[in-house]
Amino acid sequence: MAVAGYGPLESEDGTERFEFESLRPAKGHLVARLSGVNDRSAAERLTNLKLYVPRDRLPPIEEDETYYHADLIGLAAVTPDGAALGTVTAIHNFGAGDVIEIAPQGGGETLLVPFTDATVPKIDMAGGRMVVMPLQLSEPSPTKGEGNNAG
Repeated sequence: MAVAGYGPLESEDGTERFEFESLRPAKGHLVARLSGVNDRSAAERLTNLKLYVPRDRLPPIEEDETYYHADLIGLAAVTPDGAALGTVTAIHNFGAGDVIEIAPQGGGETLLVPFTDATVPKIDMAGGRMVVMPLQLSEPSPTKGEGNNAG
């Protein structure tokens, strides 16, 4: 419900603004009436439109180790010994928790890393970096029948 107090929402590219006329909770979601959206057809055109609050309108964070995702974009990702991995380009949530997207230092395939205490043990906002633990990839298990001499 706090979103109503942040002022108009904006489209991703910042070309459109939307003001709340009303906002109320419903089962598992919010029901909003936006200024200038006066009928079902106008509302349907907004389906799946991502709306944003500009960062400067969000309240300051007062808890340690709590961050706005936007503040993490651009941080250097480094290993515990300081070796550069790349730059944080996005934070995603596909339903199972937050995932950090890292553009590798020398180019190449983007890294996706779970955003957990185990994989990201330290974030140094003042230093502009986050420590990312190297992922341990295990050897694939033999498929049924492989390596099995019984029989």
